[in-house]
Amino acid sequence: MGIEQLLEKASVYMKEQDLIRIKEAYDFAEQAHHGQVRKSGEPYILHPVTVADILVNMGMDVMSIIAALLHDVVEDTTVDLETVRAKFGETCAMLVDGLTKLEKIRFQSKEEQQNENYRKMFVAMAQDIRVILIKLADRLHNMRTLKYQSEESQRRIAYETLEIFCPIAHRLGISAIKWEMEDIALRYLNPQQYYRIANLMKKKRAEREQFIDDVISRIREKLEEMGIEGDISGRPKHLYSIYKKMTTRNKQFNEIYDLLAIRIIVDNIKDCYATLGIIHTLWKPMPGRFKDYIAMPKANMYQSLHTTVIGPNGEPTEVQIRTWEMHRTSEYGIAAHWAYKEGMVVPDGNFEDKMSWFREILELQHETRDAAEFMESLKMDFFADLVFVFTPSGEVIELPAGSVPLDFAYRIHTEVGNRTIGAKVNGRIVPLDHKLKTGDIVEILTSKHSYGPSQDWVKIAQSSHARSKIRQWFKKEKREENVAKGRELIERELKRLGLEPSAWMSEDKLQEAAAKFTFNDIEDMMSAIGFGGITAAQICTKLTEKMRREAEEASQIELTAEKKEIKAAGMTVKKNRPNHGVKVKGVDNLLVRYARCCNPVPGDAIVGYITRGRGVSVHRMDCLNIPFGADGEEAERVIEVEWEDSVEANYSVDIEITGHDRRGLLNEVLQAVSESKTNISAVTGRSVKNKMALIHMTVLIKNIDHLSSVVEKIKRVQDIYSVQRIMQ
Repeated sequence: MGIEQLLEKASVYMKEQDLIRIKEAYDFAEQAHHGQVRKSGEPYILHPVTVADILVNMGMDVMSIIAALLHDVVEDTTVDLETVRAKFGETCAMLVDGLTKLEKIRFQSKEEQQNENYRKMFVAMAQDIRVILIKLADRLHNMRTLKYQSEESQRRIAYETLEIFCPIAHRLGISAIKWEMEDIALRYLNPQQYYRIANLMKKKRAEREQFIDDVISRIREKLEEMGIEGDISGRPKHLYSIYKKMTTRNKQFNEIYDLLAIRIIVDNIKDCYATLGIIHTLWKPMPGRFKDYIAMPKANMYQSLHTTVIGPNGEPTEVQIRTWEMHRTSEYGIAAHWAYKEGMVVPDGNFEDKMSWFREILELQHETRDAAEFMESLKMDFFADLVFVFTPSGEVIELPAGSVPLDFAYRIHTEVGNRTIGAKVNGRIVPLDHKLKTGDIVEILTSKHSYGPSQDWVKIAQSSHARSKIRQWFKKEKREENVAKGRELIERELKRLGLEPSAWMSEDKLQEAAAKFTFNDIEDMMSAIGFGGITAAQICTKLTEKMRREAEEASQIELTAEKKEIKAAGMTVKKNRPNHGVKVKGVDNLLVRYARCCNPVPGDAIVGYITRGRGVSVHRMDCLNIPFGADGEEAERVIEVEWEDSVEANYSVDIEITGHDRRGLLNEVLQAVSESKTNISAVTGRSVKNKMALIHMTVLIKNIDHLSSVVEKIKRVQDIYSVQRIMQ
């Protein structure tokens, strides 16, 4: 795909001046990425051009195409955001910034960095949906070129795509991207099942195609008799959807009948229902397999009629009937419903109400300080499976699976939730922790004399939206109580630290701490401590920051003197101290210990860090706790160390294993480690979403080669997706 083909495609629906702007963006991006190549060996510029092409196929606006061409220039080249803003405008800069990772900020762990990247992206997406549409196109092209990545990266990216990006595409109704990403992810996460299903589908193809041709001929004949014009085609099921049916319903391939579906696209809704009648006169419908998504659309705006009939030869056949507009929405979802004119977003119809969950993302961002908690809440409320329940008046309310009447009440209105005293489901009174199912009719019983939420409600509610509203009530209604409780908690924490509260809780010091945590005033800060929004320990850390800094400066004199002695030629320490296989360059008999944050082992690149009173702490060179690039005191603490030639000892290493959650997986992993004659000091395992298993293991190994052999043994276990060494 070159710029000429891209411009030719875009010219179908864009003006000449739009094409000129796209060409300018391409020239700018090509110059910025000049000399860069992807892992495939292709010039880097082909990636943004392909991303832009995917968006053109979706009919996206000129600014989306420009931002797609520029989406990596800030992250991967010397171009800064101000240059993009000056040359292409504020909107383009905002879109590019929303797609740029936080690479230059130092985080405690890669997981924290990834969560912050996601948080930034979702907040930008809530402000302008084009951010996530460009990101999905970017991820799709990265998935298409996944074969050039390492095996570990392939599994990590595929897992991340299934967990984060496929649910987003589903929520936005962009099935064309979702299905392709799911199939590619399956190919790298479970290649055995992927190729097995693909081969089985291939074997049945000729037989199925003949069957479909016969069905289509009969339908077309009847439609012509009724004067209905329609496009009829057979659509094969996507491999991932077959795989999910096989795993979730515990079925074999030959037990899945709807491997192909008939799709009929007609001109209007009246013809949809007329066509449905024709289908049901030709073949008998299967009970319970008819769904009217036209009268009751899915949350992602998908509309269609679905029915399964007993077709020719008694074989179940799925038929989908929709209009051309519905078909475009099913393929491109939200992108088919948004019009862009001079940078303004103009939603059509009641689209604003359907996408209200975007506003909830912004609310969640303001209420959640921690990025990991933000992502967990997002997964819980927006990426989880959904249930659809009804109000007594027939309005459909979507909720995360597992929701209870309290979640329903707060989704209706905050005041309805706060005044709730009971609930009815399908006409029967139920407890507030009753699990709701799709199709339930829910009625909330309220009272003006209600005393408001109880503390237990936070545990009962299943959605982060409801929990947030309950916490807000306690924050507002019990402000005075929370302020008093906050003061008490700070006093208690200061006493625990051996400090006199009256000396540290002056108005000036408290106001300074409040400002550092962006509270309006001291009372806001105290209230936040009282209801649990922030801890007293965090505030006390700020209050005592100056004292600790002065103490460190005082001890720096001793540290500098000690370092000079260590570096002095011929300097030795009087006590003989074990070095555990590591020696400080040019110095003998120093106390050496291994840092628990990164657990270095022989073969790792290492560096020393002089601690106060505990000798030299040995870290891996890539450990985030080593302040490379720092000035002054911190730089003085870093010292060269190296492994001794012969090291005979066992070292603790933490590894994280992900795989398909199935019976016996943990036992097979333990057996593989045992076969490598390696001792295990700790192991934990748990199930996570998408049928994934997560195993944390601490093994005792001799050196980096030993560790590599253990990892290779584990990787050979069937259904293992990735094995990686982790830092604590």
